[in-house]
Amino acid sequence: MAKGHKDKVAVITGAAGGIGQAFAKRLAEDGVHVAIADLGDSSATVKMVEAAGRQAVAVKCDVASEASVAAMAKEVGKKFSNVDIVVNCAGIFPQKNFPEMTFADWRTVLSINLDGTFLVTAAFVPGMRARKWGRVVNMASSTLGSVVTGFAHYVASKGGIVGFTRALASDLAPDGITVNAIAPGLTRSPGTLVRAPRPGFKTMDDEFTAVAQMQAIKRVEVPDDLVGAVSFLTSDDAAFITGQTLNVDGGRVRS
Repeated sequence: MAKGHKDKVAVITGAAGGIGQAFAKRLAEDGVHVAIADLGDSSATVKMVEAAGRQAVAVKCDVASEASVAAMAKEVGKKFSNVDIVVNCAGIFPQKNFPEMTFADWRTVLSINLDGTFLVTAAFVPGMRARKWGRVVNMASSTLGSVVTGFAHYVASKGGIVGFTRALASDLAPDGITVNAIAPGLTRSPGTLVRAPRPGFKTMDDEFTAVAQMQAIKRVEVPDDLVGAVSFLTSDDAAFITGQTLNVDGGRVRS
């Protein structure tokens, strides 16, 4: 069990599967109760949390909707009196080359990835400030340091998250709240498996293999590779770390 985790409560968005689900499982094993906010079926994640001996609640939530986030926060409050940890994991990454990208395409990605991070954080920060303790972990991306085509909207949203993380860390530090981000590499998860591979690759497996060869650790990244980072950043051991983006990408050394 990580230091300071016992009986804390975490809200994790996008935790019905993939990276968010792995985060929920690990934090539950660390002693954290978990609220799962997702539009998908979160029953499997609830079972994982409960199997670890922790309490869980699943709430349907569209993180891009202010009303939906407010309703989710109200439902979470019926189960848990306090929320100590927010992990903003909900996000989308559609591929579209810029000449074909519409403003609607742009806004959809920014509204979910960036606006959603703001809305969910804003919903729970007041309680953290009142208790003078809190942890916020956002999801950035290693694409910020890579040459990736077809993802201008996605990369822009993740750049915004890095900036938001640094600025918010300064705003909330006097209240005992840390704000950090995790930047994964291309991770083999349900979300990445269903998208089309980038030009030049026949399948997503081909793309996973190629990206792995760009890393110092030459294997495909999976959600469990990221859970140690979220466990650490939400613990008391990370109390003097804030405003940082932790790259967890196998040591990606070239694009």
